[in-house]
Amino acid sequence: MAATPSSAGLFSLYARVFREAKRFRPQLAGLLLLGVLGTPIGLLMPLPVTIAVDTVIGGKPLPGPVAGTVPEWLQGNPIVLAVGLVVVAALLTQLHGLADRMLRDWTGQRMVADFRAKLFLHAQRLALVRHDSKGISDALNRIEDDASAIQWQISHVLLPFVTSAAYFAGMVWVTALINAKLAIVALAVSPLFALLTALSHHRLRSRWDAVCEKDSAAKSVLHETLSALRVVRAFGQEEREVARFAQRTDDLIRSFMRAALAESGLGFLVSILLASGTAAVLWIGVTDVQAGALTVGELLLALSYLAQLYQPLQNMGHQVAAQQKLMANLRRAFSLLDETADPAERPHATPMLRARGDVAFSNVSFDHGTGRPIVQGMTFAIPAGSRVGIVGKSGAGKSSLVGLLTRLYDPQAGTVYLDGEDLRDLRLADLRRQFAIVGQDTILFSTTVAANIAYGRPDATMNEIVAAAKAADAHDFILRLPAGYDTPVGERGMRFSGGERQRIALARAFLCDAPILILDEPTSAVDLRTEQAIMDGVERLMDGRTTFMITHRLATLRDCDMLIEMEAGRITNITTDVRRWVSGMTLAA
Repeated sequence: MAATPSSAGLFSLYARVFREAKRFRPQLAGLLLLGVLGTPIGLLMPLPVTIAVDTVIGGKPLPGPVAGTVPEWLQGNPIVLAVGLVVVAALLTQLHGLADRMLRDWTGQRMVADFRAKLFLHAQRLALVRHDSKGISDALNRIEDDASAIQWQISHVLLPFVTSAAYFAGMVWVTALINAKLAIVALAVSPLFALLTALSHHRLRSRWDAVCEKDSAAKSVLHETLSALRVVRAFGQEEREVARFAQRTDDLIRSFMRAALAESGLGFLVSILLASGTAAVLWIGVTDVQAGALTVGELLLALSYLAQLYQPLQNMGHQVAAQQKLMANLRRAFSLLDETADPAERPHATPMLRARGDVAFSNVSFDHGTGRPIVQGMTFAIPAGSRVGIVGKSGAGKSSLVGLLTRLYDPQAGTVYLDGEDLRDLRLADLRRQFAIVGQDTILFSTTVAANIAYGRPDATMNEIVAAAKAADAHDFILRLPAGYDTPVGERGMRFSGGERQRIALARAFLCDAPILILDEPTSAVDLRTEQAIMDGVERLMDGRTTFMITHRLATLRDCDMLIEMEAGRITNITTDVRRWVSGMTLAA
């Protein structure tokens, strides 16, 4: 029989879960073995009560399986045997629980760490357009929250479900040995249990999917607000953001309560079903005791096993409900992995050690996936070692040009060349090493000053880091810091001034020693004195490199070899007489 779309999707999802966990197969096998070992320990637990009631108090002989496995001296001391079995069973239960907990937690934590690392790497390789449209918080929530579902799905749902099924089968077998009629009655609830869980599947799935989406929406408000905290406080909008978060949270609570109600409804029906089975067994068992077909001890033993028989079913009911919530998380995590990396590296991509720096655009167009052109029909050629100024109003497409050059985006039409090679034919890692970028919004990471300078070359020596800082005129102010080069910069480097951050960024570019330099408004946020110090470092950095300089400050363009004017995504003018152009613009101003 063909699988239904929902069951096919469920099996496919489980297959992916186990593929992600394949490195942990030995540990998972160990957990499964420990789960199966719990069955004989569970079978041992009710025996002391039976021995105490039937043998010690009732004077009956020991049950056959017990009499055949214990020494003769213990057979003559049934009370000692009963007490000893209580201690042994408790000890085995605790040792079993400890081993299971330690192995389960270690395996689960390592599994989640690996899965998060995989999601994190993939999220960094997705198209920037994707993150611009959905927000960084979407990927963040999938990595932080949804990824942990893989641990719970395997170690707290799937494996316990298998061991519960094995435990259930063992208890049915033992109950049948005591009284086949009781076992049949107890087993009669199983088809109804399966029907209940099947009917609840779709409702639970849709409701937990909704909870995950609402939860992500609520957290996105937190992420956006705290990331832009200076803007929020500057405009006094703290209460407004709290209200927006409260509204999203209210939506989440309503969605969660609907899912909880559906889950509780399943739990209620399962409990009623199992209670009905217990009542039927109790009725028949008491009748058999009164008829002499069953001893009181055997009835107590059967009822104890029945409680353990129904406990796995109760657990499986809870696991089916929990499964739907975890599956909602996993579907979100896997959907992130299913998104195609952009730009993608072609098979057998060409390696590149160090480019000369010849750059050419041939009829390049790009629209950010919105259908509204950002760059249209752009064509130009830049010889290696040239200094190129790029000017235009905000939104003219200057930053998009840089994104196409560094292959953060691929054009919808046309080709970008480096040393005559189509960028799409080059290995991405090699291509990115050909560029050093200094932007207007310098990003520093929450590590030391030295580590930030060496971000593009983590293997750089301390001497090389210091040399780069001196070239960028950053060495002196770094030495004045509390711990010098080992000083933590804080989040995004906000403890430093704009000029200091820019000089650290320049040092980073010096250390990269890339053949192509991109300067995107490197002095837009600093005063004239700081600008001059930064431009002195920029002048040294540009020497011998192909340089693209995006700026609104005319004075910084005088030494360019070529100037590209842009408007509405098109090149409106290319000139090589840059000084005359700058003079004309200065007079016009």
